[in-house]
Amino acid sequence: MTAFETPGDPSGGRPRRRADAERSRVAVLDAAVRLLARRPDAGMAAIAAEAGVTRQTVYAHFGTRDALLGAVADRITDQAMAAMDEAEENGGPALGSLLRLQDIGWRLFERNPVLLGLPGGRAGAAAGASRHEPVAARLTRLVEQGQASGEFDPAPPAGWLVAAIIALGHAAGDEVGAGRMPVREAAAWLRVATLALLGVGRRDPAS
Repeated sequence: MTAFETPGDPSGGRPRRRADAERSRVAVLDAAVRLLARRPDAGMAAIAAEAGVTRQTVYAHFGTRDALLGAVADRITDQAMAAMDEAEENGGPALGSLLRLQDIGWRLFERNPVLLGLPGGRAGAAAGASRHEPVAARLTRLVEQGQASGEFDPAPPAGWLVAAIIALGHAAGDEVGAGRMPVREAAAWLRVATLALLGVGRRDPAS
């Protein structure tokens, strides 16, 4: 009898088994994040070897490679959000905060090229939209702050500006994924386009 079992308890050792299964899942996910950062095309067998488990164990937690890639993307998104939380604590002008958020995203993107190969289709698009929601909310706050302070052009609706900034980010990522631009060049041009979109540097300070 285990510490989780009591006489007549129909659950037996299930709490401990669930805890063990969750630790195993986390270990597989951590291994996938590490390995895919070095080898974006790594398969399930290689990820299992990195985690020190069998391939069957990986499939038990993540039924397909696409499902595992989605979980990896969620983990990286969580890391990005934590970094953004820390960056926002510094406060300061909206423009500086917005550019810091873009820099954080590109650094994670550069370290995790597997993000370029995330599964497409309806499910992939829905998952991607879900990951973008908290980022879009942050961008909206910063754009509204910048418009109120006079840093950004106040004429365009904040929601439209945010949608356009996100679309520019996707375009930059597509260029990197297609091999037409290195990550740092794409990030630099995204910054130029973002500043132009927000009207930074072209407005009359006295207006």
